[in-house]
Amino acid sequence: MQLTSYTDYSLRVLIYVGSLPEGGRTSIKEIASVYQLSSNHLQKIVHELGRKKYIETIRGRNGGIQLGTNPENINVGTLVREFEDMALVDCFNENQLCAISPVCRLKSVLHKANDAFLQVLDAYTLADLLVNKDDLASIFRAQLKT
Repeated sequence: MQLTSYTDYSLRVLIYVGSLPEGGRTSIKEIASVYQLSSNHLQKIVHELGRKKYIETIRGRNGGIQLGTNPENINVGTLVREFEDMALVDCFNENQLCAISPVCRLKSVLHKANDAFLQVLDAYTLADLLVNKDDLASIFRAQLKT
């Protein structure tokens, strides 16, 4: 299964913000620069992450983006479920009719595969992705200098 760029970038935003020093804040412009992404696209993602309380956005001179909760509380599987349409094929949608639906076994096989994928993601939190926080921060700093 391939994640959409929206989910991929959401995870990248959280990794970047989570790698900041305690109490540190960043901007969409800075995140866009590090990952070489569109600020406009990231703005939509940051808005949604804020709406879902993964991050906080603070306005004003000393404002910026920071985590909205502890990294241990941000489950990767939960985030993927919130941001992805988990219908791997059209027949996952109830309104889709297929001639072989009454006897097709593919749907159940794909459901099992999808469940296994999510089960692995459920075992990880943002904290697990930040175990190498110092290394990440070094790479991010180097990216900002270029």
